[in-house]
Amino acid sequence: MLKTPNLIWLRSFEAAARHLSFTSAANELGLTQTAVSLHIRSLEASLDRKLFTRAARRLTLTETGQAYSLILRRTLGDIALSTSSLFGVATSQVLSLRAPVSTASLWLTHRLPKFSAAHPEISIRLVSNIWAEPTEQEDVDVEIRLGNGGWPSISSRKVSKEAIVPVASASLHQGTISAEKLRLGPLVQILGFEDMLTRYLNAHNLPPVEETTPYAVDTTVAALDIVAAGGGHTVVLERFAQTAINTGKPINIVGKPISIDQSHYLMGISARDGNESAKQLFEEWLISEFAEPNTDAIMQPEI
Repeated sequence: MLKTPNLIWLRSFEAAARHLSFTSAANELGLTQTAVSLHIRSLEASLDRKLFTRAARRLTLTETGQAYSLILRRTLGDIALSTSSLFGVATSQVLSLRAPVSTASLWLTHRLPKFSAAHPEISIRLVSNIWAEPTEQEDVDVEIRLGNGGWPSISSRKVSKEAIVPVASASLHQGTISAEKLRLGPLVQILGFEDMLTRYLNAHNLPPVEETTPYAVDTTVAALDIVAAGGGHTVVLERFAQTAINTGKPINIVGKPISIDQSHYLMGISARDGNESAKQLFEEWLISEFAEPNTDAIMQPEI
């Protein structure tokens, strides 16, 4: 029977798997990079399995390593939760979180009360940014980004699959709208996400829109407000549209979803001192929330 591996080895592996960096893991744990590397090699020898694929300047998890890291992260989070529940905490923890403004406003904030109810000892400080890479680096514990991944100099972990849908005012459209009619507008463009409309039209073998649209805004929140007021149509992430509908915004999804290669990612940043257990709890909860199917809203039948 295989013995339970050394807990110090497991802790080093979990941190390295989260950061995809032995150096970052060592900084978080207060160890040397050599010590972390030795812990992981010892763990791999104990398990007789490779957990990482090592390249010259890149560290990736093997399939076994990916599965094992998820189990360990969840287990460490459960230990932290049980400890807090049984023995309490000296002071409440403040977890600082950064997310894109549309993700925050149209999805995350509607779910945060669920997390707070389960973990009243953790307070959330949420800051949002419009662009994927903020110009001012806030001191945060958790960062969510929306994009294609592969940000230089920082590791990331894909936590969602996304699709886009066309939306229109509920007072003006009760059924689906053909892609050709959608193309004719009026359209609301979202700066930085103009490709969403193009991708939707490409999926229906239609050329992109060449004319200037009547509105161009910098957030999905503003675009949906214009659509709700009858100002036109737009194409947004399905999860944003469904949350907006579920919370009472007078819009309808007027076409079938189209999968895209953009996703939400958790960035591999270190928690501030004393916040690592809260970070683990929140990230595991967040992953489970992203994994829930998008079933909040129902598309109206075509008329």
